[in-house]
Amino acid sequence: MAKIALASDHGGFALKEAVKAHLLSRGEEVEDFGTHDTSSCDYPDYGIAAAKAVADGTCDKGILVCTTGIGISMAANKVPGIRCALLSETTSARLTREHNDANVMALGGGFTGPLLACEIVDVFLDTPFSGEEKHSRRIAKVMALDERWDG
Repeated sequence: MAKIALASDHGGFALKEAVKAHLLSRGEEVEDFGTHDTSSCDYPDYGIAAAKAVADGTCDKGILVCTTGIGISMAANKVPGIRCALLSETTSARLTREHNDANVMALGGGFTGPLLACEIVDVFLDTPFSGEEKHSRRIAKVMALDERWDG
């Protein structure tokens, strides 16, 4: 099974806990980067820590949650090597793995309920990258932006 980096802010805490229980029931290893309660906090602190663990290979994939999923996904995507997709349904979860080889996903705790969230997580974790040349080529172009940006 995979080692999953998990993180949220206060707005995503309840959904993170539901996803964590689901991951453990699947037999996944989970590293929880926080937050650990509903006290107000800053999503970048937790999302970036989890994203770094995926980028450096400590964890295989990452799952992040804030109220909308937007802020924490934006923060994660600042970490070189991360391809984080904000997901709200299963088709995008499948396609972001098949086409984009996303290694981190984000959820909006204020918009996605726990049952749907766990379905999205399952699809994300169980879908392999297609490996098609056209997708690999496109990913390489995006990832090259980690090294330089000249517009």
